[in-house]
Amino acid sequence: MLYSALLIAHIAVLGYWLGSELVINSTYRYVSWSAGMPFDERNRLMDHVMDVDQHVRYALILQAGLGTALAALLGYLPGGNALVASVGVVAAAWLVLAEATHRLRKTSAGRNLAALDRGIRYVAIAGLAVFCVAALAGVVALPRWLSWKLLLFAGVITCGVGIRWQLIRFYVTWKKIAADGSNEAYEGEIRRTYVAATSILGALWVFILGIAILSWWKP
Repeated sequence: MLYSALLIAHIAVLGYWLGSELVINSTYRYVSWSAGMPFDERNRLMDHVMDVDQHVRYALILQAGLGTALAALLGYLPGGNALVASVGVVAAAWLVLAEATHRLRKTSAGRNLAALDRGIRYVAIAGLAVFCVAALAGVVALPRWLSWKLLLFAGVITCGVGIRWQLIRFYVTWKKIAADGSNEAYEGEIRRTYVAATSILGALWVFILGIAILSWWKP
């Protein structure tokens, strides 16, 4: 019963993730190519982009937790129900951190929390990479398809961090527009951050497609 519920949630979160990404990217593009729009209106839309972006962050954390729990229940990872419970606690704490980071994002505390959140992701990327390479080398007992799947998930997290850095770059220019008004140089930089972020998003979805194929095929 627990396995079935987690599996359904695991699949549903993927659709939730995709839908959120489409809304974010569409609105982000609209803002980036709307230089003639009053800044207050553009800024309100960007606040909406960041609100929806939270759903992507939730989805990644949920997928990490659900995937680990399912692997434990299937016996691919040691620990069984104890690991499932531990992962649930860790995922809940990470979700609280993500929410606090968002709500406080315009404060110094929020910036510190954002740095902490990125630090957790760096550790997760490095940990997954080392674990998967060890598994592929035969040092750790794990099916090869699952090793590659987890390595691709490390790529997904890396892409998420890359998009986050493009948004930081975006807001550096955004603050200049708020202070000085718009000009072609600023608008060009805004559009470049959109293109860069969208390119990284494309890579992210290639990784997710690979994960989906491996989950179904299990070669």
